[in-house]
Amino acid sequence: MWLNPEEVLLKNALKLWVTERSNDFFLLQRRRGHGESTGRITGLLVGALDTVLDSNARVIPFRILLQVPGSQISWVIASGKPTYFIFSSAIEEVNKHWDWLVHNLLHSLSVFENKEDVASFVKGKVKGLIAEEVRGRQAAQEEDPGKFREALLKFELHFGLPSSEKLVTYYSCCCWKGRVPRQGFLYLSINHMAFYSFLLGKEVKFVIPWAEVTQLERVSTGLMHEAIRVSTRQRQREFSMFLNLDEAYGVIGQLADITLRRLLDSEGLELDRVLQQPARITKRILEEQALREYVLALFRLPRGESLHEVASCSVWTPHARSHTAGTLYTTDNYLCFCSREEGHCILIIPLSEVLSIEKAESTSVLPNPVIVSVRSKKAFQLIELQDRDELVESLNSRLRALQWKRSMFRSKKHGKRSMSSPTPYYTFYYDTGVSDEEEIEEHVLRNTVNSEALMTAFHQTQPGTNGSKSMEQVKERLWDDHFAEFGRGVHMFRTEKIQRLVAMGIPESLRGELWMTLSDASSELESHEGYYSSMVQKSMGHNNLATEEIERDLHRSLPDHPAFQNPTGIAALRRVLTAYAHRNPKIGYCQSMNILASVLLLYAKEEEAFWLLVAVCERMLPDYFNRRVIGAQVDQSVFEELIRERLPELAENVPDISALSSVSLSWFLTLFLSVLPFQSAVCVVDSFFFHGIKAIFQLGLAVLEANAAQLSSSTDDGQALMILTRYTEELSSSHTDTPAVNPTNITDLLNESCEKFGDLTVRQIERLRCRHRIQVLQAHEDTTKENALRLVTPEVSLSPENLSDAYDLFKTEHFISLYWGDNSLAAAAEAAAWKHGNSGHSYIERHYRLDRPQFKSLYGLLVPWPGSSEQHADTLANRTFTLLDQDRNNLVTFKEFAVWLDTLYCEELNEKIRLLYRLHIPPALTETEDDPSLMKSPLLSTNRPLYVNHDAGEEVKDYQEQLKQMLKDLVKEKEKDADKPLPLMNQREFIQFCKTLYSLFHGDPEENELFQAIATVTSLVLQIGEAGHRRPSSGSEDTGKGTEPVQDGGDGGVDGSLAPESDWTVSYAQILASLLTEQALVNFFEKTVDLSAKIREAKEKQYHQRAGLLMLQQRTS
Repeated sequence: MWLNPEEVLLKNALKLWVTERSNDFFLLQRRRGHGESTGRITGLLVGALDTVLDSNARVIPFRILLQVPGSQISWVIASGKPTYFIFSSAIEEVNKHWDWLVHNLLHSLSVFENKEDVASFVKGKVKGLIAEEVRGRQAAQEEDPGKFREALLKFELHFGLPSSEKLVTYYSCCCWKGRVPRQGFLYLSINHMAFYSFLLGKEVKFVIPWAEVTQLERVSTGLMHEAIRVSTRQRQREFSMFLNLDEAYGVIGQLADITLRRLLDSEGLELDRVLQQPARITKRILEEQALREYVLALFRLPRGESLHEVASCSVWTPHARSHTAGTLYTTDNYLCFCSREEGHCILIIPLSEVLSIEKAESTSVLPNPVIVSVRSKKAFQLIELQDRDELVESLNSRLRALQWKRSMFRSKKHGKRSMSSPTPYYTFYYDTGVSDEEEIEEHVLRNTVNSEALMTAFHQTQPGTNGSKSMEQVKERLWDDHFAEFGRGVHMFRTEKIQRLVAMGIPESLRGELWMTLSDASSELESHEGYYSSMVQKSMGHNNLATEEIERDLHRSLPDHPAFQNPTGIAALRRVLTAYAHRNPKIGYCQSMNILASVLLLYAKEEEAFWLLVAVCERMLPDYFNRRVIGAQVDQSVFEELIRERLPELAENVPDISALSSVSLSWFLTLFLSVLPFQSAVCVVDSFFFHGIKAIFQLGLAVLEANAAQLSSSTDDGQALMILTRYTEELSSSHTDTPAVNPTNITDLLNESCEKFGDLTVRQIERLRCRHRIQVLQAHEDTTKENALRLVTPEVSLSPENLSDAYDLFKTEHFISLYWGDNSLAAAAEAAAWKHGNSGHSYIERHYRLDRPQFKSLYGLLVPWPGSSEQHADTLANRTFTLLDQDRNNLVTFKEFAVWLDTLYCEELNEKIRLLYRLHIPPALTETEDDPSLMKSPLLSTNRPLYVNHDAGEEVKDYQEQLKQMLKDLVKEKEKDADKPLPLMNQREFIQFCKTLYSLFHGDPEENELFQAIATVTSLVLQIGEAGHRRPSSGSEDTGKGTEPVQDGGDGGVDGSLAPESDWTVSYAQILASLLTEQALVNFFEKTVDLSAKIREAKEKQYHQRAGLLMLQQRTS
């Protein structure tokens, strides 16, 4: 495949590549260890290295390099990659590319005299080939490639967006305008949804950026049987009459969700690598990603797992003595099976547990069987597998790679261990009453990892709880029977029977083991031997925001439990939390993690507790513990919809359902640990590890249903909170034989929640999350905007409506760079949008900022005096950006932008002149500025005063009288601006100032009067400067009784120091006073310009102007 040219500094680094073919400009190279029939040691080592690497990062076996004679730099421009492990396909592909280069480019390159032009020409050609390949590949993936190409051409023609705005799919549908349907086509691209209709000579078209979508709904009305409603902050659009509404609704929701995650919260929300590259998104990839998200959520797999194969099959289930039909899902490191009825039977087999995967003889009773043998001396039988041979080959390939990787790491670790001290790192220490506890904690506890669960030493017996030995023994026997029938370990069969055992509460002796098994944290622990120890060592002694918050919360974690009234428990909790914060700085530490980690430490060994925390934070509760707890807020929004759907009577009687969902936030964040009695809450955690987040949704609905009558009659939120608090505090873990009307036993309540709400599936939850994440992210955007406007409002006089619209323009400009800018610019723009805390890892808020090209685009749209010269306007925009960039980081904040806009449209004349003055002195104007737009005017001279020719009969003004009046005005101006002194302006800077004014006036209806007025003012100011130049001055502004003009001191010279006596200088006050003498100039700068109209016009032009500019840049790059 053709690749975007990438520099390679060393053409044959470490002798890993062998050159197969070459000429003056191109090299075809093969990776050692690929395609070699001999057993040479170098090839074997390189091949082993590539096999051990992660499957997503494997090195390609063939590549083609562009080389320029005499240069040490080459570029990779093409590669050959095997398809479905067929090596010959890579050879065929790379040879095809080589032949094309030789026949089409090689002879043309010899005509270039400059070798650098060769590289530019070839790289441009390769990029063009990639674009053609992408279009062809995208069209080929559609059911009808010809129709898709036609739709793609119409999309580009109708909407004029850059070619990088990739079309994903399109649908025929109707868009409703009131009661009138408009038949047309809905185009869905990576950043926008667009509609086009042309009927009866009337054209209707519009574009909606996904970033502006605030809500998606399926609605049904009298006119529309069923429609998709797309809401933005400005209006709603409704689309109906889709051939497949379910598919369209799913794709629209996916694209909106993906785009908002990428644009609005790229630093916080997890997003698959494929989805982070919008150019790779196709309809097929969206379908694959939706299935992958479902599989990861259903089996609670690590977020980095890639889905490889999906196959229908049947698995032999010994407990049922029959084959159970369902679907097999294979990922990088797992084999997963789910019955047709979700949750009826689930099987998870980590590849790390697998010994072999073999095909058995096919019979009529057992068609296409596969036997999977695991280390526990058990085997699983799968039958009715389609494409069995390819599936087994693929699985065995991944299994061999995994086994090789494990053997390599094991041998490496063994070598290190033999060189290290024989003293084991893991020791166990308990405080036994030694007097100096602080010294022990400092020197021993902080660096000692507990090898047993804290509950073994700090057992808490509570009267009236389910802690008696007899009940524990009964539960242990039940679990032993279950293990004998369904298996033990991560690959045991998970059926409905286990739910009843889990609801009773897992016995304390098995709780840690089963939590590790049900969450599959055990596989993570086994594959990362020694990882936790290294994290503990690396995190010790680090001081940052996360560690400070951890220290503050340590003693608030289960303070009533004896384990955390002791230095041992506190030290273990500190190690787990700091190690995790070190492992995942993006999350760091979030409140409620301390409560969760405390409970995990009670029942699991310390290292196991760490991996359980990893499983919860990164897999089972994704995005819950980021800086804005987005995941928890999304689930609150989902919970609110479930209340309306599952408890409609309660939703009708309670005026504000959001109050109920907000009360439940702590239920989700702490898994009910903060609201239930301890023993009852631990039973909920048991259920959570078995069911996942579905258990919390079901239990939350059951709690609300049990209190529906009281909640319906409550008068305010406080009373509702008291009702729920009282109910949860009374939920015990003791078993009662007589079921109550409202269950007061947690086991009964858990069972009831499964019976009544068990039809809630993982697939439904994932679809709801996708939709509600859009609303939550947009709500955060609204809050960000409100905060930004609140900060800026006291500084400006703009109306709230104009300020709000200006913010939207500012934000859209940022997004346009993310849409269509190159990767480096897009990454820089997105990184600039986040404001960091002192720790470097704590993100405070989203804070949009613009770079120079972005600001120049808005400058051209909003400046009230566009002038005639585009080059001069560009120069002025550059100077304005430099002036506003107060932090000197090449970025402008919204506050700086708003203050600039306020000066142009709302300030008095003197402030506008002050701004123009500052644009013509350093730092805005530099000594070396190359300004091609500077006009050559015969009226201006750099070494003598300017004289103006007047019409015959016109009385020549007495300049001495003008200067006397000017001095009086200077006194007033000096008093007003004493706190804001400006540097003096030299002659070069003043000439630039005059040329800017000439440029602004060109094209104005009063152009002639303005030119005459500025000529008069220029002559006057030049005389003032000459007078000051001839008279030595100390650099300060003297306002004595003399009539001679002198310099305005301000800050001294242009760099803030005193100007040399020989310099020609004038002050801001002198220029302002001179301008005030001409009424035409005063009228020009005091003329009111409608900012609202300007912003409306800017909104219409912004997209197409930036799109055209970016398309031009892409063609020339």
